[in-house]
Formats: sequence, C-alpha cells, structure tokens
Amino acid sequence: MIRCERKLTGTKFGCGVGICGACTVLLNDQAVPACQIPVGTLNGARITTVEGLDSAEARALKDAWLAVDVVQCGYCQSAQLVAATALLMRCPRPDDRQIDEAMKNIACRCGTFPRIRKAVHKAAESVGPVHANNGLALAARRAEREEWDEANTQRIRKEHDAAIGPSGGQPHK
Repeated sequence: MIRCERKLTGTKFGCGVGICGACTVLLNDQAVPACQIPVGTLNGARITTVEGLDSAEARALKDAWLAVDVVQCGYCQSAQLVAATALLMRCPRPDDRQIDEAMKNIACRCGTFPRIRKAVHKAAESVGPVHANNGLALAARRAEREEWDEANTQRIRKEHDAAIGPSGGQPHK
C-alpha cells in the first residue's frame, strides 16, 4: 500500500515476511517492518516513511550519513535512516550496543554497519544540544507534527474512501 497506492517509494519491498527490514517505517515513533502490520489495525496510528522524516534527529542523521559516506548500494538506507531516527528520538546519546540493537533487524549485504554506527554517533553529537537546550521547542514541534499527521490521516482516509466507492472496492456488476 505504501509504495503502490501512496507512491512513497523510499520504503522498499524486501522479503515480505518481516525478516529483512527493508520496509521499516515509524509507527507512532517506533521502527517496525511495514509488511507485518495489517492495514486494518492502523486506525488512528501515526505512520512516517523515510520521505516524512523531518525531525532534528532525522536531519542530523541525513547530514551524518553523507559526511561519513555510509551508502554503498543504498537499498537498505531508507530503513536504516528510519530505525536510526527512532533510536535518537528515544535515546539521544546511544552507545554502540544500543545502535547495534536498533539496527539489527535491517539486513545490509554491503556491510556498512561500522559506518552506520559512526554516523549515528555523529548525528547524536550534533542533535544533543537541541535536546538539552530546546526541550520546549521539541515538545511544540512534536505536537505540531501530531496535528499535521492527524489532518493528513483524515485526508488520506477520504481519498481512499472516494477511490473505493460504495462497492467497498469490489468490482461493480
């Protein structure tokens, strides 16, 4: 649904059974494999794909990813950025063990894990002062994002309902 209907192609399709992690998204700020979440269970949930990452943590990670030259083939990078963003949102100064734990469910054939770890540390250093000095600003941004997410969710539901029509998605006879 994310790639085909919403046209958000940053989220990759991988194994389809929750093993590779290529489809990782944020579900209420937690990194999860999208292929394992039934759409019907998402009513009221806040879903963020790599295209929607705009927090201070995500911006710092994107900059660090480029500075450290993490990417090789790039297939897993969207999922890696999503998972790293979730990590920094809940743990502003992660150690290597915490980084490895956060990234362990995303397969990377290129072996860029040491560079991913380095980039997460670099991002944590640059975003740390934001957390320390701007707690109220972060809370306000989160509230603003939640309001935007709710409005966007309602818009998507209306579009989806309009596309399905009164037949409930079944072919008209």
